[in-house]
Amino acid sequence: MSAATEATSTDANPRRWVTLGVIALAQLMVVLDATIVNIALPSAQRELVISDADRQWVITAYTLAFGGLLLLGGRIADYWGRKRTFIVGALGFAAASAIGGLAQNGPMLFGARALQGAFGALLAPASLALLTVLFVEARERAKAFAVYGAIAGGGSAVGLLLGGVLTEYADWRWCLLVNIPIAILVLFLALPLVPESKATGNTKYDLPGAVVVTLGLVALVYGFNEAAKPDRGWSSPVTLGCIFGGLALLAVFVLIERRVRNPLLPLRIVLERNRGGAYITSMLVGAGLFGAFLFLTLYQQNVLGYTPLKAGFAALPVTVGVLISAGAASNLMPRIGPKPLMVVGPILAAGGMFWLRFVDLDTSFWGHLAWAQLLLGLGLGFTFVPLSSLALIGVPEHDAGAASAALNATQQVGGSLGTALLNTIATSAITAYLAAHVATTPAQGERNGLLAQLDGYTIAFTWAAIIILVAAGVSALLIQAHKEDLPAEPAAAHAG
Repeated sequence: MSAATEATSTDANPRRWVTLGVIALAQLMVVLDATIVNIALPSAQRELVISDADRQWVITAYTLAFGGLLLLGGRIADYWGRKRTFIVGALGFAAASAIGGLAQNGPMLFGARALQGAFGALLAPASLALLTVLFVEARERAKAFAVYGAIAGGGSAVGLLLGGVLTEYADWRWCLLVNIPIAILVLFLALPLVPESKATGNTKYDLPGAVVVTLGLVALVYGFNEAAKPDRGWSSPVTLGCIFGGLALLAVFVLIERRVRNPLLPLRIVLERNRGGAYITSMLVGAGLFGAFLFLTLYQQNVLGYTPLKAGFAALPVTVGVLISAGAASNLMPRIGPKPLMVVGPILAAGGMFWLRFVDLDTSFWGHLAWAQLLLGLGLGFTFVPLSSLALIGVPEHDAGAASAALNATQQVGGSLGTALLNTIATSAITAYLAAHVATTPAQGERNGLLAQLDGYTIAFTWAAIIILVAAGVSALLIQAHKEDLPAEPAAAHAG
């Protein structure tokens, strides 16, 4: 995963900056797909006749596969070959995107999204490891990872805007098909430019751990999904069986990691108090954030009637807030340490999320939505910057890759579970509202439909705010690190 301890040559690669562009382009493709389908989802749901209970699989199939396989992908890249893994990841990502773009029904789209996540879990850590090998001088490496970080941070906003443009002026399917020309360009440039490198040492993979943890997470998400269906509910044997089965599989994963010689996630990494607090916070913030973005998009398009392009632009205040607070946090953290930011950040984000709870059928963008999203973004920036450093507190060099990859994985896994849970809560509220308000005229039926959606989305915003607020409490209780404890090199440099 991390190549920080090893380099293939003492001389810097003369084509390293051109290669950085190729790697950044591949990373942009992976980051785009975490958000680009959010804008396309209402259109895809209508065309493929996907139920409200099942629509979350378009998001969670990707994040589950990506987060669940990220640690394994990093180890495969190290020992199988980083260039080889990078190329296979790009090829597979393009093929999965083609399947998704040509999907004829919901399950076909869900499967394609899962494949995208799996190949993304190969591509992302291979990209980071290649950068660490290519840039061996500290100052150049810092610049390279600054470029990579900017792509990772800004890619979400680009995804929302590009999703809006493609959905409105072409077709929602192009939100997936657009990856094909990008991947072809990446492959055309990578073959001659990207050097091969491998890590030395034990090359065994913890395949049982990867399979068990992924199955456990899928079972949990499926259980949450079944709870949203009218013929199931929370008391259904299927729902309870999946949830408890998923928890049991995650317990088995812990046992495997304790016994296996080359664990996917060494437990010593997560059991340290500060790192454990960072991972839990990352998971909770991801859970509240991913789900809320889904419902914000649905609210803007289904209730307010925004076009896909307008919905894409309407999400920009979050990005603006993140950029402002991330810059401020980078300057504040060396002075005050990570804990104050880790507490204040989720409180601000939860405040922005709770503000969204008060939207209505005709809420003004500039009078309400923009400022709530800006506050949400400010909170996220203050949270994410110290998280990356906390992930590496006291971590030995050989564990740095696993520690920072675990941080990325927890956010993706949290997003998967949060999206599934919040979608179940929202769908149940919509069903309950419609059952309690029977329409007697078509006009009343249309209005009740909008009010039901509004009720479901606002309840989801409320629960998302609560989840993020819990993250602030976790940070306050668990994180004890001071500014002197922080590593000099950010976790991003090792992620994957």
